[in-house]
Amino acid sequence: MPAHAVTYGTPTISLSAGYLSGSVAGVGDQTVDVTVGQSGADVSALTVSASASSKASVAGTGDVTVTGAGAVRRLAVTAHSRGYTTLTIKVTGLGGKTATKTLSYAASAAVQNPADARYFSGASDSSAAVDVGGGFTVVADDENNVLRLYDRSRSDAPVRTWDFSSQLGVTKEVDIEGATRIGNTVYWTGSLGNNKDGEYKAPRNTVFTTTVSGSGSATQLAYGRSYKHLREDLVAWDQAHGDAYGFAAGTATGQAPKQIDGFNVEGLEFAPGSTTTAYVGFRAPLAPAVPGGKALLVPVTNFDKVLSNGSAATFGSAIELDLGGLSVRDIRKNAQDQYLILAGSWDEAVANGDNAAPYALYQWDGVAGHAPVKRADLPTTDPGGWEAVVEVPDLSVPGARVQLITDSGSADLYGDGIEAKDLTHPEFKKSRAAWFTLS
Repeated sequence: MPAHAVTYGTPTISLSAGYLSGSVAGVGDQTVDVTVGQSGADVSALTVSASASSKASVAGTGDVTVTGAGAVRRLAVTAHSRGYTTLTIKVTGLGGKTATKTLSYAASAAVQNPADARYFSGASDSSAAVDVGGGFTVVADDENNVLRLYDRSRSDAPVRTWDFSSQLGVTKEVDIEGATRIGNTVYWTGSLGNNKDGEYKAPRNTVFTTTVSGSGSATQLAYGRSYKHLREDLVAWDQAHGDAYGFAAGTATGQAPKQIDGFNVEGLEFAPGSTTTAYVGFRAPLAPAVPGGKALLVPVTNFDKVLSNGSAATFGSAIELDLGGLSVRDIRKNAQDQYLILAGSWDEAVANGDNAAPYALYQWDGVAGHAPVKRADLPTTDPGGWEAVVEVPDLSVPGARVQLITDSGSADLYGDGIEAKDLTHPEFKKSRAAWFTLS
């Protein structure tokens, strides 16, 4: 009597993402999981292949690899040129039956030292970061209020996200630009300045806290408290001291924030040995507001109480630092009170990486009157501007390495003339994290 013939169902195939971004000469680029199955068949008997179905000059059929033998396979792409292409993923099952899916792929240009570069996808305007241990960091974006948790070692989408807009009582972006952590409390600050059109937008005048629990991939954030008058406190303090830094004029209607005499906060860090006094670092103005001026820090001497009970801010004497005509883009310290200042131009027109804007890292001891020392010049030809220091290593160790993150929102990542912040698909938005060795 003949054996009963096996009937196989149509194979199934699904992708963990429909859009994938990589980079030319990228190392450790993001991958896509391909999940396959077929009724009546052992999944190990299924074969998965991929082919280029559009622009092979970006990535051809031979540049797509699929590894693994179980229900979940891993697809990786090697890019050869900047641009977009579409890939077709095919699963072939028993009985000759097949199924296909398409994957939209985009490759950004090669960068210096690609082995030290990783790409955090899902957002392009990264603006501040805090280390949360276990090799993970929480990154803020200045185009929305979403905080994203990333594995620092991988090019990947965020592990977890938080949006505290409702708790903050805002519907527009806070324009988060600075952050620092004391214990389990993370302090975040908006830019406090006008928008690019010189208009006052209340959400930008926000500082707030989150509480960290757990670490690494298990990190959780809970909303704490907010304060929405630091801009007014700073203006009143400056006016009471002879209007030395022009804060009133810098916040006036019609004044763009990213001008040498504008008003724009981009750094936040506590003073040496203190959990009460925080340094607010300014991208603008320079002090004095003339070419070649000094970078400006203003100490808020009761920053803890400003956030814990809404006390009006009190201030110490301003600190002026010679950063070679550059201003503060981020400031961060370690447990030994060793500071790194990420310095860049105040000028919006040359700060997106497309016009060779200068960037540098300076070491400082946090003491007013002590001069910072340059530790590294940063590359200026790669897309995006350097914006955030993730964590400060022990700066006394030779060859210490630090990870920085770009704001790539104004960069044309894929050669189509579209700024990253305006890309239709969030999966194609990304910021670059890169490691640098300090001289």
